[in-house]
Amino acid sequence: MPLTSRLERRIRRDFPDPDTAAEIGRRLFALPETMGYSRDFFTQERCHAAMLLLAGGSVRGFDEAQELAAQDWRDLLVAADLAESDWPARLDTELGPETP
Repeated sequence: MPLTSRLERRIRRDFPDPDTAAEIGRRLFALPETMGYSRDFFTQERCHAAMLLLAGGSVRGFDEAQELAAQDWRDLLVAADLAESDWPARLDTELGPETP
């Protein structure tokens, strides 16, 4: 499943260097294989967004978010403030609307 358009926008905003943005996108797409979790879970926008929010525009931050996810994906969601039932609204606030 490809990244959503709003995730791609956020990647380009947070990682303005085109090569870095492309690498972050590839790493997000590869999360199910690198994390050893279900493809169904780690292809969800919520998990991708958690990684980006924790990264804060830093490759090192992204690495740290990935390490956290490898330990326990639930900690990733908690750290990114996406664990509660209001997570869809938080995604809308952080990422903006989804565009076709």
